[in-house]
Amino acid sequence: MHPNPIFRGRPDDRNIAFARARGFGTLFVNCDAGPLVSHVPFLVAPDATSVDLHLVRSNPIARLEGSVPAIIAVTGSDGYVSPDWYAEDDQVPTWNYVAVHLRGTLEQLPHETMHDMLDRQSAAYESKLAPKNPWTTDKMSGDALAKMMRMILPFRLTIESIDGTWKLNQNKSETARLGAAEQIAAGGMGSELNTLAALMRDPPPKE
Repeated sequence: MHPNPIFRGRPDDRNIAFARARGFGTLFVNCDAGPLVSHVPFLVAPDATSVDLHLVRSNPIARLEGSVPAIIAVTGSDGYVSPDWYAEDDQVPTWNYVAVHLRGTLEQLPHETMHDMLDRQSAAYESKLAPKNPWTTDKMSGDALAKMMRMILPFRLTIESIDGTWKLNQNKSETARLGAAEQIAAGGMGSELNTLAALMRDPPPKE
């Protein structure tokens, strides 16, 4: 997370809403051999106290015993900002981005909860697609479903803290920030540049 408080302090509900909408993040766990990392789809609980996810059984994180401290990092749009775009003297390059960290304790759930988690995850993701008949586990044969279920394990991260960085040139003048937003939208370098430009034009307020 960026140390400048001007980019921090957004309300937890805004950070959670961002994480919930993304539904995909990077899971970090430490072990004796060093950090372990996995890229995972996830579901934030309705009350935002936990995150459900599953891992393939062979994933090293899935082999850890007991409850372990963990972080899920959720990233969004990002882009390079050229100093020339500010139309102000003595500026330096930077990179704007949005990121939310969900920190807590990761633990494996009973395997009999895996089917329900898979149904909830697929229902949430299918609902965001263009109108279609949603995929469900009922579309799989019993043998194929049973084989897949043996390969994956359910986990839950109990959220202990939520931290977000919304780095959108709030430390610049409005004229400089809007000028940079226009250049990013016109053809900058990064990902989801139109979304980033829109956020720069109207950055979310601090809590």
